[in-house]
Amino acid sequence: MTTSMNKHMSIWRTLRIPPEELRLDTTLKCGQAFRWKVSGESQWSCAFKGRFITLRQTDSDIEYQSYFPIKKSSDEVDHEFELIDKFLMDYFNLSSKINLRECYDRWSMADKHFSKIACQFKGIRILRQDPVENLFCFICSTNNNITRISQMIEKLCNKYGNLVYTLNGQEYYDFPTLDKLVSSNVESELRQLGFGYRAKYITQTAKFLTENYSDAEKWLYSLRNVDYKVAHSSLLKLSGVGPKVADCVCLMSLDKHNAIPIDTHVWQIAQREYGFNSKGSTKTLTSRLYEAIGDHFRNLFGDYSGWAHSVIFQS
Repeated sequence: MTTSMNKHMSIWRTLRIPPEELRLDTTLKCGQAFRWKVSGESQWSCAFKGRFITLRQTDSDIEYQSYFPIKKSSDEVDHEFELIDKFLMDYFNLSSKINLRECYDRWSMADKHFSKIACQFKGIRILRQDPVENLFCFICSTNNNITRISQMIEKLCNKYGNLVYTLNGQEYYDFPTLDKLVSSNVESELRQLGFGYRAKYITQTAKFLTENYSDAEKWLYSLRNVDYKVAHSSLLKLSGVGPKVADCVCLMSLDKHNAIPIDTHVWQIAQREYGFNSKGSTKTLTSRLYEAIGDHFRNLFGDYSGWAHSVIFQS
């Protein structure tokens, strides 16, 4: 194992969470987050605001480790671990006391399709991500797939983010701050990197946020404290944000647990499994159908219907 100079990896510590409440191989691959990388057997690594974190799935738990400068004292390391533990509990929605096993049982009772696929996609938790990163990642998701979105986000971070750590020759960068995305040359640079029309969306949204809010990050976080419809409509004002992208951000970073993002794949599932092919002759996903499908899932699954939808999305 090769690592950055003048730093060392910590011992493994535990999150004390069983696999039925969180599985890394399903949660980190289901299209919520795009920067985690497989870094070993059952291991995933990522950089967050200057910290490098590796997670490891075991048969009974999830463990994590980080790096620290060699000069840090044991008390400083313990304090850093407290911060990382708090971050991970929040990031994986473990502080919310949502019992995922009970939710899976309830959703399986409510829906035969969910019951059929649940065993294949165990332990999928909705993440509670940084709204800035989440927003720009899903602006890149338009007409895209998970692999390509991940590649684009890696290019974005490598170009404008800060290098945090190098593990086995793989560099890990932070997600860029908003001020790095507002320069006049950013759009052309992103187009050269293959972002296409999304390059304009990224720069326009970054400029809108920085020009209209004294603390744009704080404003995005504040949307956690307002009604779903207020948060959703606020996001729709941003360039490159339609109903689906707004719902992804609402669900995956703004605590709107009943937000239902609907793309072509979910629309196909709704037709195939939930009878929406017989509810009209249209073959396109209209705004009325978007709302009807979302309402159907909300009525079917009840509380945390957005979580249930994310399991169905994998089928």
